[in-house]
Amino acid sequence: MAKLVAVDRERHAGKGWRQPTGYGFAATQAVTPLMGAEFAKAALAMPIAFVEQAGRYIAVAVMSVAPDRNLFIGPGGQWLGAYTPAVLRGYPFQLLRAEGSDKLVLCIDEDSGLIVDADADADAQKFFEADGGLSAAVTATVNFLQQIEGNRAFTDLAVAALAEAGLIAPWPLTVAVDNEPQAVNGLHRIDEAKLNALDD
Repeated sequence: MAKLVAVDRERHAGKGWRQPTGYGFAATQAVTPLMGAEFAKAALAMPIAFVEQAGRYIAVAVMSVAPDRNLFIGPGGQWLGAYTPAVLRGYPFQLLRAEGSDKLVLCIDEDSGLIVDADADADAQKFFEADGGLSAAVTATVNFLQQIEGNRAFTDLAVAALAEAGLIAPWPLTVAVDNEPQAVNGLHRIDEAKLNALDD
């Protein structure tokens, strides 16, 4: 389980982080959020579906129909697919909304094992410069995560419009497990017949 904490000048003074060497952190993720800007590339590499969360649908990349398993990650943590979802490329960082605010705060997974003493590790990227400002590496990460968040807002609006038009329907999937059929629940897809029946 990720322990996300805000990147803070006091807490992370003299600290840095190492880039992940693989995607083992996502080995139990059967689905991961996907932004609309990624659909064209992602659709060539993995199924795209919708899952219901808190009364609304979100778009996801499907990486396995088995719970708690990601078939796109090899035994050594290597990524096996032709496309890697953006939210996974941002790890160990994530932007989260501050409680009771719309402000986005840069957080890092402190259980990632990637936070190190900046001076003791030659491969470490510093969180802060000597003057207390964000390092260039952190600034680039923030910009990347802000692009994801901006696209998430547009994606959420588009998915909400699809749902309002009645185009999102349960995706009945059955897979063989030990030669026995097993239903896969929780995934939704676009109802192609209803989509084709819409006017221009």
